[in-house]
Amino acid sequence: MQQLQQRIQARTAKVGVIGLGYVGLPMAVGAAVAGYPVIGFDIDKRKIEAIAAGERYIEDVEPDDWKMAIESGRLIATADFVRLRECDVVLVCVPTPINRAKEPDMSAVEAATDSIARALRAEQLIIVESTTYPGTTIELVKPRLEATGLRAGIDFALVFSPERIDPGNKRFKLRQVPKVVGGLTEQCTQLAIEFYSAFIERLVPVSSPTAAEMTKIYENVFRSVNIALVNELALLCNRMGLNVWEVIEAASTKPYGFMTFYPGPGLGGHCIPVDPYYLAWKARHYDFHVKFVELSATINDSMPYYVCSRVNDALNSHFKSINGSDILILGVTYKRDVADLRESPALKIIEILHQRGAKVSYHDPYIPTLHVQDHVDLHLRSETLTPERLQQADCVVVVADHSSYDWATVAENAKLIVDTRNALKAFPAPHIWKL
Repeated sequence: MQQLQQRIQARTAKVGVIGLGYVGLPMAVGAAVAGYPVIGFDIDKRKIEAIAAGERYIEDVEPDDWKMAIESGRLIATADFVRLRECDVVLVCVPTPINRAKEPDMSAVEAATDSIARALRAEQLIIVESTTYPGTTIELVKPRLEATGLRAGIDFALVFSPERIDPGNKRFKLRQVPKVVGGLTEQCTQLAIEFYSAFIERLVPVSSPTAAEMTKIYENVFRSVNIALVNELALLCNRMGLNVWEVIEAASTKPYGFMTFYPGPGLGGHCIPVDPYYLAWKARHYDFHVKFVELSATINDSMPYYVCSRVNDALNSHFKSINGSDILILGVTYKRDVADLRESPALKIIEILHQRGAKVSYHDPYIPTLHVQDHVDLHLRSETLTPERLQQADCVVVVADHSSYDWATVAENAKLIVDTRNALKAFPAPHIWKL
């Protein structure tokens, strides 16, 4: 694969990125800014049209980088997957969710792999970035590609390099976050390192694609387990009449041996709510049960129900029930200041409250409309947040604490608040119920 290596080093290698979402678009822009010609592939025509029009639809892409990628003509997008044959390097950046039974949904990875297989040729570098269970690259991707008659590690290079995109993170951008790289062979790993080194500062090689996959899963399970611990602490503190936020702030003053995690209404995002189930599912193939990981997932999944129980208690203290109450959800994204709804606990909270008879509405400056469609079918539109609307609501539930919110106005006008994020810590009042 000497010719491929030369094209990568000269930055004449054409790069294909499958999936132009929160992971794929920053990767495509990063490669284009580094000088590579890039073709983005997606089944969503709205993304294709946005790129053609020069419309930046993901905030994590820096405006200057976006302008350079578009105006240079190095970034284009298409829904024609036949053009994958033009590409020397192909990145798979598609979603890997779980289904209702909490099992991996690999349909997008399978579809992307099959599209690559139909266009596969010698002297290509295939890199899977989608977060997935350990073994995916070798057990799922490799056989589908080798069914063409080409051999991974000999005719084409195969690598897993997990994405580490953190939506909304202003400190750590794509270039500053070290990237783990695990190739099928040493040559595969080295080709990927040479490619990524054009726009990522530090590369971390590991022994295999499976080691890289396990690294990514471990990173996120680590957070899931610690969030579950503090969520359970919040439940206990509530039972004991203690303020969990006070306890956490005091504990965080220890300068060693402690890492601060905060409770919340549940997990959201593309990795942390999902990865424990990917690992547990894969572990069962080896007659192994990751009990600690499974327990943490159970605790975190229960938090939206706990939030609703706090709403119930708060309303009861005012001689009201959930049934028939006007409940306003403040923020529906899974974290502050991002337009990202993936696995947001707000969706489950809205569903539960609706099923219990509440009249549910929401306000979120990042999400103008919302469709909740798990066990209910609700179409909602973000309401204008005014003192009058706050006064009208029987209960306001803070789920996402966007920095644009005027917390003084919320505290002064809402007659009952359930604050799941400690956003109103500067406004201690009897009508504010903490998580």
